[in-house]
Amino acid sequence: MLEVVLYQPEIPPNTGNIVRLCVNAGARLHLIHPLGFALDDRQLRRAGLDYRERAELREYEDLDHFLTAVKPPRLFACSTRGKRYPSETAFKPGDALLFGPETRGLPTEVLDALPDEQRIRIPMTEGNRSLNLSNAVAVILYEAWRQNGFEGAIR
Repeated sequence: MLEVVLYQPEIPPNTGNIVRLCVNAGARLHLIHPLGFALDDRQLRRAGLDYRERAELREYEDLDHFLTAVKPPRLFACSTRGKRYPSETAFKPGDALLFGPETRGLPTEVLDALPDEQRIRIPMTEGNRSLNLSNAVAVILYEAWRQNGFEGAIR
């Protein structure tokens, strides 16, 4: 199982979409506080539909609490400041995919704490700066899941 980690997410519909995505891809979702919304936010519920009840969703005071509690074998920072593409990374079950807040991305100190090979970015054409958070999570999560044979998927 893969771990999706949202570091201080700000926009409820994005997180709602990611809740739904994680349920469909068999991933756990971890939210690092502070959140830019309440978990009972109407927009979050609307985007997540009825998937919230089926989601494996956990909350943490900060990133250190997540790392201590979950102990992922590897943590990948997903950022426009990443060094490698997801297709150049060999993902394994248990890997944690960390995404920053929509308006500012992951802090420099979080990125700098990881080796280059654990800082990944989505390829984009020149002159563009970012994708929507829920789209970015989908691209990277599905690549990681694909590499692991879509374990648990129905055929």
